[in-house]
Amino acid sequence: MSIIPTMPEVPPAKKFEILCEITRAQHFAWHAAVRKVCPDVDPMAVTLEMWRVTGAQTGEAYVRRIDRKLPIAPQIAAGICRSSECMGEDATLESGATEREAFVVHRACPWQRWHEKQDLVKEDRPGCDEWFRETIAAVNRALGTDVRFETLETLPDGGTTCRRRLWE
Repeated sequence: MSIIPTMPEVPPAKKFEILCEITRAQHFAWHAAVRKVCPDVDPMAVTLEMWRVTGAQTGEAYVRRIDRKLPIAPQIAAGICRSSECMGEDATLESGATEREAFVVHRACPWQRWHEKQDLVKEDRPGCDEWFRETIAAVNRALGTDVRFETLETLPDGGTTCRRRLWE
């Protein structure tokens, strides 16, 4: 008789969901470690810098998939929605008034739940805004474009969605 317990097979979708939650847990563990080891450092400054670094890397990845013959803002917005969906966020892409405008709409976001659980809601929107800003800036630097964004509504601020407009 074996003393090693048998474990049921975990479906790939469930594994991925668990991995995303582990990633978010790791982010907040890192945040707690910074506050503990570096008590004189402003955690918000570190958090915003982390999102800038992440945004720069994300923008560089998006550049490799952008078709320069097509409007850039909707392609960035589509990339953001795709990334968000991969992380378990409820994100949709909406067309704008012109072909050079698009909206990224999040109806639910596990990051918000984690920020609430950690009593860090004040970092949620600023972190996302920095990530959007630097992701778009990285694309603009690489392509010589002038894509912009604005945050119109956010869940952490009491909105029904996080809604961001991207345009050229």
